Amino acid sequence: MNNPCIGCGACCSYFRVSFYQGELKSVGGFVPDDSVVPINMFYVAMKGTEIKDNKRCVKLSGDIGDCASCSIYEDRPSPCRDFPASYENGIGLYEERCDKARIAHGLKPLKVSDWD
Repeated sequence: MNNPCIGCGACCSYFRVSFYQGELKSVGGFVPDDSVVPINMFYVAMKGTEIKDNKRCVKLSGDIGDCASCSIYEDRPSPCRDFPASYENGIGLYEERCDKARIAHGLKPLKVSDWD
């Protein structure tokens, strides 16, 4: 099965990735502590995603839309694990946030056929 997420990286360079600090390795989680910045007393964000303009997760490698990949994929935080791509789970499951990020980076919105 094709996976249009592989090589994309648009979401990693468009949204703030914030999550509860309990996901950090230092407290029993899996996200490397050196890859985050504090947001408040309880939450952190992936470095590079906390800024307003020109977001790019510090753990994103490669070029968006071509050969982008997450360098901590197995240890990525819950917002990344839970982020659905358009039509990833079948027909009728359009995900506006995915296509919004793709369009912002000059990529076409996903179609059902992209998963064939």
